[in-house]
Amino acid sequence: MMEKAKESVEASKEEAERVLSLSFTPHRQGVDHTTFYSYFCLRGIRVDRCRPGFISCTFKVPSRLTDKNGNLGCGAIATLVDEVGCAMRYVEGLPFNVTVAISITYLSTAKLHDELEITGRVLGNMGNYFGTSIVVKNKASGEIIADGRTSLYRNPINYNSKM
Repeated sequence: MMEKAKESVEASKEEAERVLSLSFTPHRQGVDHTTFYSYFCLRGIRVDRCRPGFISCTFKVPSRLTDKNGNLGCGAIATLVDEVGCAMRYVEGLPFNVTVAISITYLSTAKLHDELEITGRVLGNMGNYFGTSIVVKNKASGEIIADGRTSLYRNPINYNSKM
């Protein structure tokens, strides 16, 4: 049993080569605005439409976010849902929104090079809390890949954290 578990987490030669082939410019604090996270996970998102309470984006599935079967990883889908949810009420100069709760229903898979349409809607708000609905679809087929809900909070006090 332990041997089987060990095999399931060991990287194949192909997976190890993919990881070794990753190349990115390291983030330089105070100089670059691109972090490893945004470079690796979020590069390629294009905002198509945006109005108060609604956003529509497209994203072409890159190889860096797929598993060995060519499927977009669940973590990558969760990242897309979270980021689009946070962007729904982003205001320059105010503190970032913080996800308090997230719920995602995975309904299908997205494959390498699929173009996804990600739409978000604000469901409502109460004070500094608000909720969003995010739907991730295959743009060509219209098939829903994931349906997500996020609850977010924004601290109304604008202060410089020392953390």
